[in-house]
Amino acid sequence: MPRRARDVMQSPVVSIERDASLLDAHRLFVEEEIHGAPVVDADGAVVGVLSTLDLLRAVAEEHESGRSDAVYYRDLLPYSTPDWATDSEDFQDRLSDLRVVDAMSEAVISVAPDATIAQVAATLRENGIHRVLVAEKERLLGIISSQDLLALLESADV
Repeated sequence: MPRRARDVMQSPVVSIERDASLLDAHRLFVEEEIHGAPVVDADGAVVGVLSTLDLLRAVAEEHESGRSDAVYYRDLLPYSTPDWATDSEDFQDRLSDLRVVDAMSEAVISVAPDATIAQVAATLRENGIHRVLVAEKERLLGIISSQDLLALLESADV
């Protein structure tokens, strides 16, 4: 009998609340050694997914949005550089205001617990994602990452 999603899923699932700061999300990812997590609301319902790529994209966008095209006299002086001293503090302040909801993907892709491993792999590939939620009737049961599938493949005699 073929293996099913319920046989290889990781459970319990590490998740993060939508109102958490991006800094808290980064800390969670480092502490748990993960690259993404489901985003939940106050009731625990899954409302999105946050990945390290989402974090990087949000930081880059925030950095770009803080740049201005204002011309200052010091910018016209030879061998002068922009005044980075004030930019750094402002950037840190703006970053601390960003929340998970600002960076997450609202697209929640899931499979049923009885989905075959082939179906799980196809879902990952077709959607260009590295993790898929295992859910039943909107209840989150587990998560399967591309690394979990690679480990399964590694243990098989292929």
